[in-house]
Amino acid sequence: MLPDDIVLEELMRLSKSVFVNREVLRPDYVPEKLPHREEQIRRLTQILAPLVRGERPSNVFIYGLTGTGKTAVTRYVLMKIKEYVEGRGPGFIYVYVNCRHDDTTYRVLARIADALGERVPFTGLSTAEVFSRVKAAIERFGGVVVVVLDEIDFLVKKHGDELLYRLTRINGELRRGKVTLIGITNDVSFVERLDARVMSSLGEVELVFPPYTAEQLTDILKERAEKAFRPGTLAPGVIEYCAAVAAKEHGDARRALDLLRVAGEIAEREGAEKVTVDHVKRARQEIELDTVSEVIKTLPYHGKLVLAALLVLGGKAQSTGDLYIAYRQICRALGTEPVTQRRVSDLVGELDMLGIVTARVISKGRYGKTRVIALTVSPETVKKVLSVEEGLREVLA
Repeated sequence: MLPDDIVLEELMRLSKSVFVNREVLRPDYVPEKLPHREEQIRRLTQILAPLVRGERPSNVFIYGLTGTGKTAVTRYVLMKIKEYVEGRGPGFIYVYVNCRHDDTTYRVLARIADALGERVPFTGLSTAEVFSRVKAAIERFGGVVVVVLDEIDFLVKKHGDELLYRLTRINGELRRGKVTLIGITNDVSFVERLDARVMSSLGEVELVFPPYTAEQLTDILKERAEKAFRPGTLAPGVIEYCAAVAAKEHGDARRALDLLRVAGEIAEREGAEKVTVDHVKRARQEIELDTVSEVIKTLPYHGKLVLAALLVLGGKAQSTGDLYIAYRQICRALGTEPVTQRRVSDLVGELDMLGIVTARVISKGRYGKTRVIALTVSPETVKKVLSVEEGLREVLA
């Protein structure tokens, strides 16, 4: 069969998609309705209501576990207030920054500058110069600028809270224009690590988003599924199964939506007429493998060896010392010079931040403290990803 015929055959087969609009199931989609978040919408609207009068609202700090609707509610409320204000009163600008993607002080400031019409080169300026340009742009605008910093903990873990300190103090440096900050984090303990001066300014008002229950997730999925899939293409029990899986993982709506979307894509690739529970089970494996694979690809070589050592220990080490011994054995088997135990400890901290492992410090009474390190993802998945590394396949066999 000629390549052109293969392409044509596949396009004809896949044209009978189970989807009407798969974008409805993506995490950055802002729906017209947000079930079971009415109270949070009402509260955030009340906090941001001064925008209608051209006044600066209080800074807001929003926290809750992943997939509890924090980002969707924030963007929804700002979008609706923006629509309401159009033609009725003084306008405002809001800029959304995902600190996991824009993960440096320079890039965050550049994103804010861009929203204000101030072009900043990708690199080449000092952060002090970019900050000055942002201030000048706010002065020119003269109104309220709402800056949403999503996954703010990711930025602070990497670069400290200096940017937050400067942004929470910026209004004292402006003659015209004002700034309101909305900080969003999945890390409920994040506030404890912030400088007290930053927390007092950033956390003028706090909002907590509770996890969704399985029943609430079912409602959310049903509403999205009606827009995402063709009628009759979802087999009985698919939505309930997605909701049950996500509810066990701390009520994560994003996880539930991803499962449903990827299950639909697997069914589509196979030319199936219906999305089944089996498709969801395979989607679960595919999502975890993709996530772990992307994270591991970015790790330094010795970070991968530390993960391999953790696998050799069955996915859990009772102390950094035990992990280091296993790590040195792997280095010896590969003929690689090991790094110091202190560096391995740092690598464990990085893996913890990335969500691949947990590193909990526990007290052993008069014997002091130790750090228990455990994988947070399937050992089989990690093994599958690491086995493509030269030499590690034999070590992990």
